[in-house]
Amino acid sequence: MTSVLRLQGVSHQFDNIRVVDDLTLDIAQGEVVCLLGPSGCGKTTALRIAAGLEPLQTGRVLMGETEVAAPGRQVPPEQRGIGLVFQDYALFPHLSVADNVAFGLSDLAKPLRREKALTELRRVGMDSAANKFPHELSGGQQQRVALARALAPNPRIILLDEPYSGLDSALRAQVRDDVLHLLKESGAATLMVTHDPEEAMFMADRIAVMRDGRIEQEGSPHDLYCYPNSAFVAGFFGEVNAFTGPVRDGHVETPVGLAAAGDLPEGAQATVIIRPEGLRVTTQKSGENLYTARVMQARLLGRSSLIHLHVQSGENGSTKEWHFHSRMPGIFLPDAGTRLHVEFDLGQIFVFPA
Repeated sequence: MTSVLRLQGVSHQFDNIRVVDDLTLDIAQGEVVCLLGPSGCGKTTALRIAAGLEPLQTGRVLMGETEVAAPGRQVPPEQRGIGLVFQDYALFPHLSVADNVAFGLSDLAKPLRREKALTELRRVGMDSAANKFPHELSGGQQQRVALARALAPNPRIILLDEPYSGLDSALRAQVRDDVLHLLKESGAATLMVTHDPEEAMFMADRIAVMRDGRIEQEGSPHDLYCYPNSAFVAGFFGEVNAFTGPVRDGHVETPVGLAAAGDLPEGAQATVIIRPEGLRVTTQKSGENLYTARVMQARLLGRSSLIHLHVQSGENGSTKEWHFHSRMPGIFLPDAGTRLHVEFDLGQIFVFPA
């Protein structure tokens, strides 16, 4: 697919600290791409460079075939044909909801601006609030108005900076569902910044995980969750159990079994990552001589149960002590002190160099 937005070899630094390092990213029409990473990894700076809010230092930014930023060249944000939704929504407090949405429609006659603004507000379910002011709206309502304002000029590109961070969890789920439908309906190329992996997996066709200014891994949500290329990426998509040990006879021993070491050399130190949902626990049967662990505590989390497990020093022929978690579907709440049989799902275990 033809790129609508391309960041090519972009680097940026503040006070001699490089916060974006040789970043290249393409986004096609109708595609939602998320920059995902921890605070300080450079994702918001990359978005601001794409928007033209941060002067480009190294690299290029193209919109279609048009170069909009290069060293010494900077097309202003208002001339780039983009829609922006900021973390704080940035609505004008002195303008009504309708006037906020109409603000970027200066090319239209005044009656047409009002009509277009009402049309966009209707799309986001906020037409009844057209004459209200931002301070009279809830956070979720302000978010919808900000999106309507961004979509009103029919931009080819939408940029979203942590758009749901100010919403409570229940409202966030509903709003992001509505927003995703609207973005797909608009056909715009969308670049969204978030630190929330669940949000990225819900919204994105493609995720670029950032670390220290660079893209650590890029791909579909399925690829990144099921085939992470590093312990960092695996751990960013939720809690993980991590075990370290040497490779012996092509395997790494863990308290729950032997993990195949892949192409890691004999004797190398390895890190084994196992997601809690990849650890299955069952009541121990008499006479079993398999991997077991003792329950420290169990907690119901709604749709699943989290079991805190402990293997004491000397168990399973080991001289170590491990604490780790299993997440089981539904209600599974064994008493503290219960010994359980433990096995892992091969599709949820990953081995990397330590």
